[in-house]
Amino acid sequence: MVVTGRLAAAAVLAALFVTLVLPSWPGVLLATLALAALIGIDLLLLGSPGTLELSREPLTTVRTGRSIEVELAVLNGGTRPARGTLWDDWPPSAHVRHRTHALNLPPNTRIRLRTELTPDYHGDRVAGPVTLRLLGPLGMAGRQVRRQVPARLRALPPFHSERLLASKVKRLQQLEGRNTTTIRGQGTEFDSFREYVAGDDVRTIDWRATARANDVLVRTWRPERNRHVVMMLDTGRVSAGRIGSADSVHSGNGTRLDAAIEATLLLGGLAASGGDSVDLLAYDRRLRTEVRGIGGKRLQLKLMHALAGLTPELTDTDYRGMLRATLQRARRRSLVVWFTHLDAATLQEGLLPVLPVLAERHRVLVVSVTDPDVAAAAAHRSGSGDLYAAAAAENVIADHAVARETLRRLGVRVIAAAPDRLPEALADEYLELKRTGAL
Repeated sequence: MVVTGRLAAAAVLAALFVTLVLPSWPGVLLATLALAALIGIDLLLLGSPGTLELSREPLTTVRTGRSIEVELAVLNGGTRPARGTLWDDWPPSAHVRHRTHALNLPPNTRIRLRTELTPDYHGDRVAGPVTLRLLGPLGMAGRQVRRQVPARLRALPPFHSERLLASKVKRLQQLEGRNTTTIRGQGTEFDSFREYVAGDDVRTIDWRATARANDVLVRTWRPERNRHVVMMLDTGRVSAGRIGSADSVHSGNGTRLDAAIEATLLLGGLAASGGDSVDLLAYDRRLRTEVRGIGGKRLQLKLMHALAGLTPELTDTDYRGMLRATLQRARRRSLVVWFTHLDAATLQEGLLPVLPVLAERHRVLVVSVTDPDVAAAAAHRSGSGDLYAAAAAENVIADHAVARETLRRLGVRVIAAAPDRLPEALADEYLELKRTGAL
């Protein structure tokens, strides 16, 4: 049972009555009986919480940083009105607004209550209990219960680089329209016939088509569209490193993984538009999430849902396990895009033992985010106190340069850029591979 301020006010009035009018034990008894009667009337005429049916959508999705209203349907299946207050509880990271709702629900009536949520970081939020406080007609007393109404809010990654996708797709279409090229050999698709000109390889002549035409015809070829792209996200402890200041990074808390997710979404959308099939796997000591063999318009949404709940794991990545998981998914020659960090320890202990095996079977592209604060520290030498920070930053930059050169000698291409530049740099590299026929 719960009591309200009205009952407290009534108790004060009863105390004044006893003090001023009937200062005796009978007066106390009379005041107590009056208060008990008010409570009894409210509890007797109170609508039963058990007659209220609560329901809502089990899953609601929204982009990180945007607001959405989640609905809670309340049906009064009883014979008495339901009056009181309802609280819709969500985690603090959902930034709840308008969670308190007044109830005045006649019998056999349904209403929909809306609570506004604005998550500031991607991931799932599980709804808390719904608290119902029902009061009697006098507003003196009532009952309070908590009900579990399962629901989740899924905050998808913000994908700020989506504004670049249309222009990159247009460039890709222009490349594929221009490159009905005269490439021969394995890994190409037949495009069309054209007349033979001096210098053409005689092996490209199609004699059957020539026999039906007045001119000698040769076959032209174009690069395959349905290539395979595998995106590997290292979700171990190196992905938890903060990059730059909070106001200089597009995504979430500014971790390396956040920057990799942003670049992954842009590359996935571009590859799907290019007709490629895409696999995604996130791995540390185990497989955290994956998307397999998806292309076309469905890919973007699949990637967002798969990446929504992904967070760094504070453990060392099992790179050999990551290699095995990749090779199981990439049976034919593919473009493998590996998102990781290029510090000396990761290179020597993690990448170098496994990259030669991967590079022998696939075209490998290593993607690493650089910290703009490191570059700023290396350039900032206004005082003697800045020299130590500048020297440390120079060492980090030199280590990364050595790592890039080491990987280049293994035949592995490297993309390293600041968080705000990384998605576009990766997309441009993909377009360059398409333009040169390397993909």
